[in-house]
Amino acid sequence: MRPQLYKIIFEHDTKAGRLFDIILLWVILLSVAVVIIESIPQYHTNFFSVFYTIEWIFTILFSIEYLLRIWSSPKPLKYIFSFWGLVDVLAILPTYIDLMSPGYHYLLTVRIFRLLRVFRILKLVRFNKEARVLLEAMRGSSYKIGVFLLAVISMVTLLGTMMYVVEGSENGFTSIPQSIYWAIVTVTTVGFGDIVPRTVLGQFLSSIAMIIGYAIIAVPTGIITVEMSKSKPANLKCKNCKSENPEKAKYCNQCGEKITSLI
Repeated sequence: MRPQLYKIIFEHDTKAGRLFDIILLWVILLSVAVVIIESIPQYHTNFFSVFYTIEWIFTILFSIEYLLRIWSSPKPLKYIFSFWGLVDVLAILPTYIDLMSPGYHYLLTVRIFRLLRVFRILKLVRFNKEARVLLEAMRGSSYKIGVFLLAVISMVTLLGTMMYVVEGSENGFTSIPQSIYWAIVTVTTVGFGDIVPRTVLGQFLSSIAMIIGYAIIAVPTGIITVEMSKSKPANLKCKNCKSENPEKAKYCNQCGEKITSLI
């Protein structure tokens, strides 16, 4: 029974596994929606008992799922201390912490931990094939993005230093770190407006920084897009039933025919 349960819970290439993922996906979405609605003051005050009951229902369901994952996993400790295992614990832990609160004053502190329930939304990533492609693309482009960020940091440091020399403390540029903060805000096109150049040369440098900001916004997007095109797995298509299968599949998971074609 444990191997069958493992295939249903951890694997996604069977009909039962896909059904389990779909049901769990909707349960996660509903639980996150309840957390968001509960944060609205009037709803929290008027329907506290309803939210409390619903929260315990979701917590019990996720607790059962967590225990089943541990029981069916061939390496329980590896799952418990994995990233998704920790996320699963964070999804249920805050509600149980509420039970250990001996009084109202402690409850105020415990409510901070209840915010961790939003970690349930991280569980959605495991059901999304495109999310895995994106993660692989980000991992493959990490060095290029690192070099790009280093170049941006060097540029805003240079701009900040120049603005500190040109504008001076009388115009709000009281230090080089303060000027670098202005350069970051300007290059990223945020533009808080708390520090504004007053001199003609300072405004000219600001214009250059703004133009550079528009130019560099597209760079990381282009890098990740190229890596996504490289890391996107090829799907396999069954000639018999036309269903899609994982890239390493030899036989169709729907009809059992041998797979020979790519999509």
